[in-house]
Amino acid sequence: MNARSAVLIAFFPMVFGCRADHIPEPAILRTDAVPAAGDAYVTASIGDASYLNPLLASDSASGDICSLVYNGLVKYDKDLKLVGDLAESWEVRNGGKEILFHLRENVLWHDGVPFTAEDVEFTYKRLIDPAVKTPFGADFQIVKGVDILNPHTLKVTYSEPFAPALESWGMGIVPKHVFKEGDFNSHPANRRPVGTGPYRFIEWKTDEKIVLRANPDYFEGPPSIQRYIYRIIPDSSVQFLELRHQSIDAMGLTPDQYKAYPEFFQRYQKFRYPSFSYTFLGFNLNHPFFRDRRVRQALAHALNKDEIIEGVLLGFGRPATGPFPPTSWAYNKNVADTPYDPAKAKTLLRADGWLDTDGDGWLDKNGQRFEFTIITNQGNKMRELSAVILQNHFARIGVKVNIRILEWSSFIHNYVDKRQFDAILLGWSLSRDPDQFVIWHSSQRGEGRYNLVGYASTKADALLEAGRREFDMKKREEIYHRLHALLAEDQPYIFLYYPEALPTIHKRFVGPEVAPAGIGWNFWKWYVPEPLQKYHYAS
Repeated sequence: MNARSAVLIAFFPMVFGCRADHIPEPAILRTDAVPAAGDAYVTASIGDASYLNPLLASDSASGDICSLVYNGLVKYDKDLKLVGDLAESWEVRNGGKEILFHLRENVLWHDGVPFTAEDVEFTYKRLIDPAVKTPFGADFQIVKGVDILNPHTLKVTYSEPFAPALESWGMGIVPKHVFKEGDFNSHPANRRPVGTGPYRFIEWKTDEKIVLRANPDYFEGPPSIQRYIYRIIPDSSVQFLELRHQSIDAMGLTPDQYKAYPEFFQRYQKFRYPSFSYTFLGFNLNHPFFRDRRVRQALAHALNKDEIIEGVLLGFGRPATGPFPPTSWAYNKNVADTPYDPAKAKTLLRADGWLDTDGDGWLDKNGQRFEFTIITNQGNKMRELSAVILQNHFARIGVKVNIRILEWSSFIHNYVDKRQFDAILLGWSLSRDPDQFVIWHSSQRGEGRYNLVGYASTKADALLEAGRREFDMKKREEIYHRLHALLAEDQPYIFLYYPEALPTIHKRFVGPEVAPAGIGWNFWKWYVPEPLQKYHYAS
């Protein structure tokens, strides 16, 4: 798993969390099971990947695959401590403005070419290249230079202190010898990746599946599970049917699925933990309806979040107050949720000139009805049901809402990336460091970047910049608490809820271990005892 990433999630994330709610079956998960190579892990996603390139991968499906194919210089361990990945060790010097990385030797790319410091330098240059369509470049714009001292040592110098500097090098490193020729954005290797990670690419059948195989030369030892099969199943109900037939081994459950069929889950481990994510309704701030903060605040007051938490999430979540989840040290517990107050919502809208002048029950201004469309992705029943609740609550204050459900790839590339929406219902899976510069800073607006709604605030910009420069944890915490409060007031999003992750995994797999980093942090070490193996491959 890369140390530093924020991705748009199609469904509930499965990798982060801090507690389990499962009962292992001793006959399968016995402590004396003998590790064995073989078998396959079959999982599913409601959306296909976009790019199998960590510099371009901005959605959860792409990130899932890239995390197994590529490595960064650093990564998080089970307790969310930064440890070496491609870097064996490092030295932070000059007040944090310089990092000397000592790289692992004898690491090979999947095509057999040795990994060197030149690959790191090449990756850095692509991240700061304005022609490269990466949402991650902001972390590297303040790098003054990357100097190669020898094939396995390099020095990174920053123009100013950057608190998340070390974590930022969790970005997957790409091979220079593969990408040095051709257009980076459309390179064939974006569909046939060559990495250093525990799994090698085999095939990608668009909208069907992505298949990886164990890398026998992986520097931390070859994985025991021989195949990783990532199936594209665009509906969570269909995924659940596949799970019941044991044709997939894992999925993220919906709350109703989690509570149903207790006898069925005798074959599966169920997990429950707070995800490091949130779901939101984002407004296109270039749309004339949403430029006035009072309108956004009014819509927030019109919404009863408890109805979503109880009716849709069945209690597996809590109302969101801002961009940091409660398990983050940046979360400001003193920020109260926007209270459900339809009368106040109407007052705020009236102050902006929205009135029901023709008696049809809908607000209008200058002859234009207050009507807009919420778009969200297909296959995520939680978002679809939430959209219906939003539609009903907004109708009560005279605002007409239409709902449009779109296939994931089209939703991201044709609407979200191109800013072709009135409002979006979506979610973020977040980095553990609270730096959200790429999501909120005004410089990060534009096609393909993460400031999806076009938010621009001089106050927010100043806080985001200060948070990156500050190394004192107490002062940094105060900065992000202020940012949390500011965004809660400005309401560029209505922060809806922090969902709990509810993954399930077949019990034949030995190794899933819940830790602060979740259940996927040690995937390459999982195995299936030989008598329980289901799939067999020629060596």
